[in-house]
Amino acid sequence: MNENIIREFMQKENLQYLLVNSTNEFLVEYNKLEENSRYKLTNFSGSTGEALVTPDTIFLFVDGRYHIQADQEVDHSKVTVIKLQTGQNAIEEIIAKVPQDATLGIFSKKNSQSKVEKFAQKLNLKYLDFDPFDQNIAQQPAQDIKIDEKYTGLTSEEKIAKISHSLSNNEAIYITDLDEVSYIFNMRNFSQCYSSKIKAKAMIFKDNAILFTQDKLSKIDEFLKNINKNVYIDKKKINAYDYKLLGSNAMELKSNPVANMKAQKTEAEIEHLKDAFARTDKAVSAIRDYIYNNNSISEFDIAVQLAKEFKNQGAVGLSFASIIAKDQNSALAHYSKCSKDEIITEGSLVLIDCGGYFEGGLATDITRVFVKGEPKYLHKKIYTNVLKAFLNAFNYLKKHPQNSVTGYEIDKSVHEFFNSQDLDGFVFNHGLGHGIGINVHEYPPKLSSDEIAKVPLLEGECFSIEPGLYKEGEFGIRLENSCYYKNGNIHSFVNMNYEQKLIDYSLLSEEEIQWLKEFEVK
Repeated sequence: MNENIIREFMQKENLQYLLVNSTNEFLVEYNKLEENSRYKLTNFSGSTGEALVTPDTIFLFVDGRYHIQADQEVDHSKVTVIKLQTGQNAIEEIIAKVPQDATLGIFSKKNSQSKVEKFAQKLNLKYLDFDPFDQNIAQQPAQDIKIDEKYTGLTSEEKIAKISHSLSNNEAIYITDLDEVSYIFNMRNFSQCYSSKIKAKAMIFKDNAILFTQDKLSKIDEFLKNINKNVYIDKKKINAYDYKLLGSNAMELKSNPVANMKAQKTEAEIEHLKDAFARTDKAVSAIRDYIYNNNSISEFDIAVQLAKEFKNQGAVGLSFASIIAKDQNSALAHYSKCSKDEIITEGSLVLIDCGGYFEGGLATDITRVFVKGEPKYLHKKIYTNVLKAFLNAFNYLKKHPQNSVTGYEIDKSVHEFFNSQDLDGFVFNHGLGHGIGINVHEYPPKLSSDEIAKVPLLEGECFSIEPGLYKEGEFGIRLENSCYYKNGNIHSFVNMNYEQKLIDYSLLSEEEIQWLKEFEVK
């Protein structure tokens, strides 16, 4: 922990309360740990979750994916873990910890304008342009490349035209989200771990567009201060620092046209993802054989071999750090250790959540669970219930024919199913699915209990369906297929098999058994 750095900074700034973020100035979710201030402060390595520094303690706010992991990683004498439950809002819970007459310090480059405005409704804020944890972070030279149109379906000029045609000469759209910039300009950077996006911002005008690549980002402050146009921005994507630079020129987008266009994949993108997932299936199938045919291997050994299998299939990188979780570790939805000391033995359960990037720079994502040797009855019971949840979510529209369906409805049906079962203390404590694209997590779409999931799925949208059940001290089961919505139905990119020995067919209905025949079981 680096608590002293923050305490000294707060004393200098005359602050008693400070929000410390996991994001960087681009508001990236999967931020590198060396650029993750919350990690440096608390030692919690999860991808999301924020810390509130108070006079008496440091509060760490984490969602259900990270309850166990946070407990394992922090120093509880200094950090109090706040375990957010489904439906709880992190911003509201943070506000509740700050006295109304106090001032909360906010790093303006690491919080979206939308988020800052929610805090400002209840608290006095002090905007801070400098995060002391950002000192001495080395910038790697950019290695941006252009992606062939055969993977994208549209040229960057065609995409820009779709956005710019509705602008007047006095208007512009400012894009700061790295996924959106990478998408619009058909550019990728495969030199980074777990990412394919370039580090850049962009301004689109009626007749042209300016791309501020990594080597030109230093010029953007002056550009934003002096622009003499109405600049449309997405308050959820722009950081508060850039928003302030734009001043009265900033105009809020009612709907983000870039995010919406990016979400509805072209036929070329769908075809590329089909190919990418076929190769992902092969990598996971190979690691299944590796686990079953080798003795005395560790979580770490599996992770190393899995990276090799992805490379053998032509992957240019992994889309996130693979989760290889044995037995009790699998109860951590986003376990990240891959330990050399966790050895797979007879009866060991292994959860693997992984994905890769291939030539087109779109992420794949899949989760499967294996057991070395013979499974326990409880393994089979929980595995089969998770499989039932997946089958019913995947076939939701077959059971509920309608013109449109929302991710909220599908997520709710899975929670209702699990709540109706005797699950021996196992819980489902995360959303059912997320969009996939340049980032392994993107929105839209979303399958969850969040308000933003209450919008219909649209043609070409790609997303995961990943029900899971977890019990601390026991194990966890998650089965994830990435899917796409087309012609009014849900289709699976993933064709990796399910485990025959882990399925209790007596728990499946005749309808579910028929649905299961769409997928390989071995």
